[in-house]
Amino acid sequence: MTPTDASPLPTRTRLIATDLDGTLLNDDKSVSDRTIAALAAAEKAGIDVFFVTGRPARWMDVVSAHVHGHGLAICANGAAVVDLHAGGELIKVRPLPREVALDVVRTLREVAPGTAFAVELTTGIRYEPAYPPFQQDPGAIVAAAEKLLQEAGDDLDAPVVKLLAHHPRLTPDGFLALARTAAGDLASFTRSSPSALLEISGLGVSKASTLALCCAERGISSDEVVAFGDMPNDLEMLTWAGTSYAMGNAHADVLAAASARTTSNNEDGVAVVIERILARG
Repeated sequence: MTPTDASPLPTRTRLIATDLDGTLLNDDKSVSDRTIAALAAAEKAGIDVFFVTGRPARWMDVVSAHVHGHGLAICANGAAVVDLHAGGELIKVRPLPREVALDVVRTLREVAPGTAFAVELTTGIRYEPAYPPFQQDPGAIVAAAEKLLQEAGDDLDAPVVKLLAHHPRLTPDGFLALARTAAGDLASFTRSSPSALLEISGLGVSKASTLALCCAERGISSDEVVAFGDMPNDLEMLTWAGTSYAMGNAHADVLAAASARTTSNNEDGVAVVIERILARG
Protein backbone atom coordinates (compact mmCIF):
# COMPACT_ATOMS: atom_id res chain seq x y z
CA MET A 1 0.00 0.00 0.00
CA THR A 2 1.37 3.38 -0.98
CA PRO A 3 2.02 6.23 1.46
CA THR A 4 -0.60 8.94 1.77
CA ASP A 5 1.29 11.51 -0.30
CA ALA A 6 1.48 9.11 -3.26
CA SER A 7 -1.99 7.57 -3.04
CA PRO A 8 -4.67 8.02 -5.73
CA LEU A 9 -7.49 10.55 -5.60
CA PRO A 10 -10.73 10.43 -7.60
CA THR A 11 -11.14 12.71 -10.60
CA ARG A 12 -14.04 14.38 -8.83
CA THR A 13 -14.88 14.20 -5.13
CA ARG A 14 -18.48 14.99 -4.21
CA LEU A 15 -18.79 13.26 -0.85
CA ILE A 16 -16.45 12.33 2.01
CA ALA A 17 -17.64 9.50 4.26
CA THR A 18 -15.73 9.05 7.48
CA ASP A 19 -15.94 6.77 10.47
CA LEU A 20 -15.47 8.44 13.86
CA ASP A 21 -13.78 6.38 16.60
CA GLY A 22 -10.25 5.46 15.59
CA THR A 23 -10.63 7.46 12.37
CA LEU A 24 -11.77 11.08 12.62
CA LEU A 25 -11.57 11.32 16.41
CA ASN A 26 -8.35 11.31 18.37
CA ASP A 27 -7.98 8.60 20.99
CA ASP A 28 -9.26 11.06 23.61
CA LYS A 29 -12.46 11.39 21.53
CA SER A 30 -11.69 14.99 20.52
CA VAL A 31 -11.64 16.49 17.03
CA SER A 32 -8.40 18.34 16.32
CA ASP A 33 -8.36 21.95 15.13
CA ARG A 34 -6.76 20.81 11.89
CA THR A 35 -9.55 18.32 11.26
CA ILE A 36 -12.26 20.85 12.11
CA ALA A 37 -10.74 23.27 9.60
CA ALA A 38 -10.50 20.58 6.91
CA LEU A 39 -14.13 19.53 7.33
CA ALA A 40 -15.33 23.13 7.11
CA ALA A 41 -13.18 23.76 4.04
CA ALA A 42 -14.54 20.67 2.29
CA GLU A 43 -18.13 21.76 2.88
CA LYS A 44 -17.30 25.27 1.68
CA ALA A 45 -15.89 23.75 -1.51
CA GLY A 46 -19.19 21.97 -2.12
CA ILE A 47 -18.17 18.51 -0.90
CA ASP A 48 -20.68 16.79 1.38
CA VAL A 49 -19.23 15.27 4.55
CA PHE A 50 -21.06 12.32 6.12
CA PHE A 51 -20.14 10.89 9.49
CA VAL A 52 -20.76 7.14 9.24
CA THR A 53 -20.44 5.42 12.59
CA GLY A 54 -21.44 2.54 14.81
CA ARG A 55 -22.35 5.06 17.51
CA PRO A 56 -26.00 5.66 18.39
CA ALA A 57 -27.44 9.10 17.69
CA ARG A 58 -27.26 10.10 21.37
CA TRP A 59 -23.45 9.74 21.31
CA MET A 60 -22.97 12.13 18.39
CA ASP A 61 -22.36 15.23 20.48
CA VAL A 62 -18.62 14.85 19.84
CA VAL A 63 -19.10 15.94 16.21
CA SER A 64 -22.56 17.51 15.99
CA ALA A 65 -21.07 21.01 15.86
CA HIS A 66 -18.99 20.06 12.83
CA VAL A 67 -21.78 18.94 10.52
CA HIS A 68 -22.52 21.67 8.01
CA GLY A 69 -24.93 21.83 5.05
CA HIS A 70 -27.15 18.75 5.10
CA GLY A 71 -26.72 18.01 8.83
CA LEU A 72 -27.12 14.26 8.37
CA ALA A 73 -25.12 11.42 9.91
CA ILE A 74 -25.37 7.66 9.49
CA CYS A 75 -25.42 5.94 12.89
CA ALA A 76 -25.62 2.42 14.35
CA ASN A 77 -23.67 0.91 11.43
CA GLY A 78 -26.26 2.06 8.92
CA ALA A 79 -29.43 1.30 10.89
CA ALA A 80 -30.28 4.98 11.41
CA VAL A 81 -29.88 8.26 9.54
CA VAL A 82 -30.18 11.22 11.88
CA ASP A 83 -30.38 14.98 11.52
CA LEU A 84 -27.81 16.47 13.88
CA HIS A 85 -29.13 19.97 13.21
CA ALA A 86 -32.39 18.80 14.78
CA GLY A 87 -30.83 17.27 17.88
CA GLY A 88 -30.50 13.76 16.47
CA GLU A 89 -33.96 13.46 14.95
CA LEU A 90 -34.37 10.14 13.13
CA ILE A 91 -34.78 10.53 9.37
CA LYS A 92 -34.50 6.89 8.36
CA VAL A 93 -34.50 3.64 10.38
CA ARG A 94 -33.51 0.21 9.08
CA PRO A 95 -34.44 -2.00 12.05
CA LEU A 96 -33.54 -5.49 13.16
CA PRO A 97 -36.89 -7.28 13.57
CA ARG A 98 -37.41 -8.41 17.17
CA GLU A 99 -38.22 -11.98 16.19
CA VAL A 100 -34.97 -12.16 14.23
CA ALA A 101 -33.05 -10.69 17.17
CA LEU A 102 -34.54 -13.42 19.38
CA ASP A 103 -33.42 -16.10 16.91
CA VAL A 104 -29.90 -14.64 16.97
CA VAL A 105 -29.87 -14.62 20.78
CA ARG A 106 -30.95 -18.27 20.91
CA THR A 107 -28.37 -19.30 18.32
CA LEU A 108 -25.45 -17.52 19.97
CA ARG A 109 -26.39 -18.84 23.42
CA GLU A 110 -26.15 -22.34 21.92
CA VAL A 111 -22.89 -21.99 19.95
CA ALA A 112 -21.11 -19.59 22.32
CA PRO A 113 -22.22 -20.20 25.92
CA GLY A 114 -21.45 -17.25 28.14
CA THR A 115 -22.49 -14.63 25.58
CA ALA A 116 -24.17 -11.57 27.11
CA PHE A 117 -26.41 -9.24 25.14
CA ALA A 118 -27.47 -5.62 24.90
CA VAL A 119 -30.37 -4.25 22.87
CA GLU A 120 -29.99 -0.85 21.23
CA LEU A 121 -33.38 0.73 20.54
CA THR A 122 -34.19 4.05 18.95
CA THR A 123 -35.08 5.12 22.50
CA GLY A 124 -31.88 3.94 24.21
CA ILE A 125 -29.88 0.94 25.39
CA ARG A 126 -30.98 -2.04 27.49
CA TYR A 127 -28.67 -4.87 28.55
CA GLU A 128 -28.23 -8.07 30.50
CA PRO A 129 -26.65 -8.24 33.98
CA ALA A 130 -23.48 -9.92 32.64
CA TYR A 131 -23.01 -7.39 29.84
CA PRO A 132 -20.26 -4.78 30.40
CA PRO A 133 -22.14 -1.71 31.68
CA PHE A 134 -22.38 1.44 29.58
CA GLN A 135 -20.80 4.29 31.50
CA GLN A 136 -22.38 6.76 29.08
CA ASP A 137 -25.87 5.38 29.74
CA PRO A 138 -26.46 5.27 33.50
CA GLY A 139 -29.88 4.10 34.55
CA ALA A 140 -30.42 1.74 31.61
CA ILE A 141 -32.87 -1.13 32.12
CA VAL A 142 -31.08 -4.40 32.96
CA ALA A 143 -32.79 -7.73 32.21
CA ALA A 144 -32.43 -10.89 30.09
CA ALA A 145 -32.38 -10.21 26.36
CA GLU A 146 -35.46 -12.36 25.82
CA LYS A 147 -37.38 -10.22 28.29
CA LEU A 148 -36.10 -6.99 26.75
CA LEU A 149 -37.19 -8.12 23.29
CA GLN A 150 -40.50 -9.77 24.14
CA GLU A 151 -42.23 -8.26 27.12
CA ALA A 152 -44.61 -5.34 26.85
CA GLY A 153 -43.46 -1.96 28.04
CA ASP A 154 -42.95 1.61 27.03
CA ASP A 155 -40.34 0.56 24.45
CA LEU A 156 -42.08 -2.44 22.90
CA ASP A 157 -42.89 -0.49 19.74
CA ALA A 158 -39.45 1.14 19.52
CA PRO A 159 -37.41 -0.28 16.60
CA VAL A 160 -34.33 -2.34 17.45
CA VAL A 161 -31.42 -0.73 15.60
CA LYS A 162 -28.69 -3.01 16.88
CA LEU A 163 -28.17 -6.11 18.99
CA LEU A 164 -24.82 -6.34 20.76
CA ALA A 165 -23.20 -9.58 21.89
CA HIS A 166 -20.19 -9.80 24.21
CA HIS A 167 -18.12 -12.86 25.05
CA PRO A 168 -15.61 -12.81 27.93
CA ARG A 169 -13.22 -15.45 26.55
CA LEU A 170 -13.36 -15.71 22.76
CA THR A 171 -11.07 -13.64 20.54
CA PRO A 172 -12.79 -10.76 18.70
CA ASP A 173 -12.23 -12.14 15.19
CA GLY A 174 -12.92 -15.70 16.31
CA PHE A 175 -16.27 -14.70 17.83
CA LEU A 176 -17.20 -12.81 14.67
CA ALA A 177 -16.38 -15.79 12.45
CA LEU A 178 -18.33 -18.17 14.70
CA ALA A 179 -21.40 -15.92 14.77
CA ARG A 180 -21.42 -15.41 11.01
CA THR A 181 -21.19 -19.15 10.44
CA ALA A 182 -23.99 -19.93 12.89
CA ALA A 183 -26.40 -17.06 12.17
CA GLY A 184 -25.15 -15.13 9.14
CA ASP A 185 -28.35 -16.00 7.28
CA LEU A 186 -30.41 -14.19 9.91
CA ALA A 187 -28.67 -10.83 10.32
CA SER A 188 -25.55 -8.79 9.55
CA PHE A 189 -22.62 -9.24 11.95
CA THR A 190 -19.62 -6.96 12.38
CA ARG A 191 -17.39 -5.50 15.06
CA SER A 192 -15.52 -2.30 15.91
CA SER A 193 -14.35 -2.93 19.47
CA PRO A 194 -10.94 -4.33 20.50
CA SER A 195 -12.87 -6.78 22.71
CA ALA A 196 -15.08 -9.69 21.64
CA LEU A 197 -18.10 -7.44 21.12
CA LEU A 198 -20.27 -8.06 18.07
CA GLU A 199 -22.66 -5.55 16.52
CA ILE A 200 -25.68 -7.15 14.86
CA SER A 201 -27.99 -5.38 12.41
CA GLY A 202 -30.80 -6.31 10.09
CA LEU A 203 -29.82 -8.52 7.17
CA GLY A 204 -28.19 -6.39 4.49
CA VAL A 205 -27.86 -3.35 6.76
CA SER A 206 -24.37 -1.86 6.84
CA LYS A 207 -22.61 1.47 6.67
CA ALA A 208 -22.14 0.86 2.95
CA SER A 209 -25.75 0.03 2.07
CA THR A 210 -27.16 3.05 3.89
CA LEU A 211 -24.47 5.34 2.50
CA ALA A 212 -25.33 4.06 -0.98
CA LEU A 213 -28.99 4.99 -0.39
CA CYS A 214 -28.04 8.50 0.78
CA CYS A 215 -25.75 8.96 -2.21
CA ALA A 216 -28.42 7.75 -4.66
CA GLU A 217 -30.82 10.35 -3.26
CA ARG A 218 -28.23 13.00 -4.14
CA GLY A 219 -27.25 11.60 -7.54
CA ILE A 220 -23.75 10.79 -6.29
CA SER A 221 -21.98 7.71 -7.62
CA SER A 222 -19.61 5.53 -5.61
CA ASP A 223 -16.74 6.76 -7.82
CA GLU A 224 -17.29 10.26 -6.41
CA VAL A 225 -16.99 9.12 -2.78
CA VAL A 226 -13.84 9.09 -0.64
CA ALA A 227 -14.22 6.95 2.50
CA PHE A 228 -12.14 6.53 5.67
CA GLY A 229 -12.16 3.79 8.30
CA ASP A 230 -10.19 1.62 10.67
CA MET A 231 -12.19 -1.42 11.80
CA PRO A 232 -14.13 -4.38 10.30
CA ASN A 233 -17.44 -2.50 10.46
CA ASP A 234 -15.96 -0.13 7.85
CA LEU A 235 -15.00 -2.82 5.33
CA GLU A 236 -18.14 -2.75 3.18
CA MET A 237 -18.06 1.05 3.01
CA LEU A 238 -14.39 1.10 2.06
CA THR A 239 -14.85 -1.43 -0.73
CA TRP A 240 -18.00 0.32 -2.01
CA ALA A 241 -16.42 3.77 -2.25
CA GLY A 242 -14.46 4.61 -5.35
CA THR A 243 -11.52 5.71 -3.22
CA SER A 244 -10.92 4.50 0.32
CA TYR A 245 -8.32 5.12 3.00
CA ALA A 246 -7.35 2.87 5.88
CA MET A 247 -6.02 4.75 8.86
CA GLY A 248 -2.45 4.06 9.91
CA ASN A 249 -3.85 2.44 13.07
CA ALA A 250 -6.35 0.25 11.18
CA HIS A 251 -7.19 -3.44 11.58
CA ALA A 252 -5.22 -5.70 9.22
CA ASP A 253 -8.33 -6.56 7.17
CA VAL A 254 -9.02 -2.86 6.63
CA LEU A 255 -5.45 -2.18 5.55
CA ALA A 256 -5.79 -4.97 3.00
CA ALA A 257 -9.19 -3.85 1.68
CA ALA A 258 -8.71 -0.09 1.30
CA SER A 259 -7.33 1.38 -1.91
CA ALA A 260 -4.87 3.58 0.01
CA ARG A 261 -3.52 4.35 3.45
CA THR A 262 -3.27 7.57 5.43
CA THR A 263 -1.70 8.45 8.75
CA SER A 264 -3.28 7.47 12.06
CA ASN A 265 -6.27 9.10 13.71
CA ASN A 266 -3.96 10.84 16.18
CA GLU A 267 -1.99 12.26 13.25
CA ASP A 268 -5.02 13.83 11.52
CA GLY A 269 -5.11 11.19 8.80
CA VAL A 270 -8.51 12.28 7.47
CA ALA A 271 -7.51 15.96 7.36
CA VAL A 272 -4.29 15.09 5.51
CA VAL A 273 -6.28 13.60 2.63
CA ILE A 274 -8.97 16.31 2.59
CA GLU A 275 -6.26 18.95 2.32
CA ARG A 276 -4.81 17.11 -0.69
CA ILE A 277 -8.23 16.94 -2.34
CA LEU A 278 -8.82 20.67 -1.86
CA ALA A 279 -5.31 21.65 -2.94
CA ARG A 280 -5.84 19.87 -6.23
CA GLY A 281 -8.91 22.03 -6.87
